[in-house]
Amino acid sequence: MNMKNQSSSWKGYVFVGLAALCWASSGTAAKFLFQSGVTSFELVQLRITLASTLLLLWLWLRQPERLKIARQDVLYFFILGGGAMASVQFTYLFAISKIHVAAAILLQYLAPVFIVLHAVIFAREALHRSTLLAMVGTLFGCYLVVGAYNLDLLRMNRLGILTGVLSGVSFAWYSLQGEYGMRRYHPRTVHFYSLAFAAVTWNILQAPFTAFFHSYSLTAWGWILYVAIVGTLLPFGLYFEGVNLIRSTRASIAATLEPIGAGILAYLFLREYMAWLQILGGILVIAAVIYLQLTQEHDEQAPDLLREKANARSQS
Repeated sequence: MNMKNQSSSWKGYVFVGLAALCWASSGTAAKFLFQSGVTSFELVQLRITLASTLLLLWLWLRQPERLKIARQDVLYFFILGGGAMASVQFTYLFAISKIHVAAAILLQYLAPVFIVLHAVIFAREALHRSTLLAMVGTLFGCYLVVGAYNLDLLRMNRLGILTGVLSGVSFAWYSLQGEYGMRRYHPRTVHFYSLAFAAVTWNILQAPFTAFFHSYSLTAWGWILYVAIVGTLLPFGLYFEGVNLIRSTRASIAATLEPIGAGILAYLFLREYMAWLQILGGILVIAAVIYLQLTQEHDEQAPDLLREKANARSQS
C-alpha cells in the first residue's frame, strides 16, 4: 500500500471513529435530558424536526441538486422515513430512557443479525457456520448486557429491553430500505428525505411542533441542539466521508467504538454502573459484530481470489 492510500485509510478510520463518538455522546446527552424531565416523545420530535430543517438549509445553500428526487420515488422515501427512520429514532431514544445508555446502543447492534436473517429467509442466501456463530454470540452478549440473568431486573426493564430489540429491527429495516435508495441517489439525498419524512410523521403522531412550545431551560435547549446536530447531522456526514475512504465493512467495524464510548461517558457523567457480566456481554457483542463483518468481507473477496488464481494458472 503506497503512502497516499495509507493516508486515505487513516483519515477514513478517524472520520468513522469520530462519528461513533458523536453518536455515543448524544446517547448520554439524551439520557441527561430524560432525567431533566424531557420525554422521549418530545425529544424525538425535536431531534428529527431540527435535524431535517438544518440539513434542508445546508443542502439548499450548498448542494441544491441533492434535493431533487423523481416523483415516483416519493412513496419509497415516505416508507423509508415515515416508517423505518421514524421507528429507529423513537425506539432508540425510548430504550435509552428506560435502560442504561450502553445497553440500549448494544441492543441496536442486533441489526446485523436481523439483516442476515432477512438475507437467509427472503433472499435465499446460505447461512454459513461462521455467520451462525456470530449471531449466537451477539444474542448471548445482549442477554448478558441487559441483565436478563437477573429476573428482577428483567421484570423492571422489560419494556426498555423490548424497545431496544425493536430498535435493532428498525435499524435493520432502515439499512435494507436505504440500500435501495443509495443505488439511485446520493447518500445525503437519502439521509435528508428519510429525516424529512420522519419529521412529518412525528409531527402527525403528535400535535405539530408541540415539543417546541414546552418551557425548557437554556441548558436543556443547548443539549437538545447538541443531540440534533452532534448526534444526527455531524456523525452521518463524518461516516459518509469515512466510507468514501475505506470500505463500508471496515467502517462498520470502526463504528463499534460507539457502545464502548457510550458506556464510558454514561459512567463518567451519569454514574451508570454495569456489572462485570454486563461488561463481558458488551465485549462479546462487539467481538461478534466484528467477526460477522470480517467473515462477510472474506466471503466477498473469495470469488476474486479464486479468479486471480485461475488467471495465474492459465498464464503459467
